[in-house]
Amino acid sequence: MRRDGLVRRVGAPDQELLSRLSDDPHPGTREGFVAMLNAALPKKRAIAQALVRDDAGRVLLCELTYKREWDLPGGVVDPAESPADAVVRELREELGVEARVRGLRTVNWLPPWSAWDDAVLFVFDVESWDPQAPLTLQPTEIAAVHWCDRELVRERATAATIELLDSLDDDPAETYREAGQVFRGTV
Repeated sequence: MRRDGLVRRVGAPDQELLSRLSDDPHPGTREGFVAMLNAALPKKRAIAQALVRDDAGRVLLCELTYKREWDLPGGVVDPAESPADAVVRELREELGVEARVRGLRTVNWLPPWSAWDDAVLFVFDVESWDPQAPLTLQPTEIAAVHWCDRELVRERATAATIELLDSLDDDPAETYREAGQVFRGTV
């Protein structure tokens, strides 16, 4: 089964529009049942970003071609790709760097923003490289990279990145955040 869209109805709940291709498993089989569930279950966007600090403690931010504010390097996790593999791939594609992931720093749920749906952001601690080493920037996405102290982060980064980095500085051991703030449990 494939999710083809959403049928919006006035005064009634929306309905998912599903289709079955000729080579899909029959709905009456286990494989068909799993395929129908997989098509109907919600999909959530996953993003993987790298937290890279140089020896002076500065954070690497990317000046992007498609938005005004700077952001941590990384990007959307492709289907069937792990978040850790995605951050390595993104650093290779966008900066020309073979990154080494040290571990997961935090998971941050991002609420819907502007026209974007919500997402889950995986922030990885990535080993720094020589800040003087030349990078090969992907010109369609990265205009420049900058090693930023706290002041420059506050001046140029996205609001979400500023909140996240502040939260990581305040509570570095906490592993889960929502909208950049440490999750303290449900009320």
